[in-house]
Amino acid sequence: MSDSMLSLEQVQAALEAAPFHRWLGLKAIRTDPEKLVLEMPWREEVVSNPRIQSAHGGVIAALIDLTGFYALLASGNMPAATADLRVDYHKPATPGALSVTGRIVRLGATLSVAEATVMNADGALLSSGRGAYLMPGRS
Repeated sequence: MSDSMLSLEQVQAALEAAPFHRWLGLKAIRTDPEKLVLEMPWREEVVSNPRIQSAHGGVIAALIDLTGFYALLASGNMPAATADLRVDYHKPATPGALSVTGRIVRLGATLSVAEATVMNADGALLSSGRGAYLMPGRS
């Protein structure tokens, strides 16, 4: 891993550079060499099933993708793009803040892998996934 780990404030600034992340209201909660924790407040606009008030799976997939990406970034590495993404949906995400924890699985020269879990405010696992990220310029 790189020795230039980003501070919580630097991760938050990087998140806020993207309009989509600002719209989601993402907040960097914790970063250390082992993991990155982000939080997203509930937004009614993410509901895709009004009957049970559950969030759209694409929003959950985006949270898993971007948390894996930013876990790499927070560790001082610079991913360029997502090469592959796998998401498992365990329970519907219903109203309440969502917590997403990302961990680096493998840091590679051209491809890195990170995983993420999405939990509700009660700590129940809602979704999990793994992304592969292109790492151009690493040697």
